Amino acid sequence: MLTQALWIAMAYVLGSVPWGLVIAKTFCGVDPRTGGSHSTGATNVSRLCGFGWGVATLLCDVLKGALPVWGALAISPSPLFVSLTGLACVLGHVFSCFMAFKGGKAVATSIGVFLPLAFWQLLIAALLCLLVIWRSRYVSLGSLTLVTVLPLLLLFSGVWSWLPLSLCLLVLVFWKHRENIIRLLTGTEKAWLKSKHKE
Repeated sequence: MLTQALWIAMAYVLGSVPWGLVIAKTFCGVDPRTGGSHSTGATNVSRLCGFGWGVATLLCDVLKGALPVWGALAISPSPLFVSLTGLACVLGHVFSCFMAFKGGKAVATSIGVFLPLAFWQLLIAALLCLLVIWRSRYVSLGSLTLVTVLPLLLLFSGVWSWLPLSLCLLVLVFWKHRENIIRLLTGTEKAWLKSKHKE
């Protein structure tokens, strides 16, 4: 029991590491909190520092969700313990103890959490996410698509153990994207890539 509690606490601390801030400041001399969308996430790092650094941020944010969950599965296959570990990772990302309990929007770390838990369902949701981003050019819309579709895929494929976790993360991601949702509804959301048809 103590081991599990310590592991969950460690997952929160690991999830709190703001890799976007570390990468942008170390390699680009830029604080992503003061430019672009003021986010430390991969999309903003990509805008400010270049696509490669955005990808590096994405990978780090995914790994800080995946590694603690893999470890939790090795310690105990209990769905409650593993789910709390995954949730702790994402809460650390969103409410980082290294950034005055502020942080990112939970998507990349949520992907990492589900990587060891429901790979094929996650893959389908991620492909739909990329399709939406490609068609709409809005990363936020793709992210919302991913977390909406994932619980449905878990439900219909009978993988119910991780359904409560996916629903918790859905609510968290939507809450963190509430301003993006308003901008999407009002047509003022910033596209990741400008349409070639626009001058």
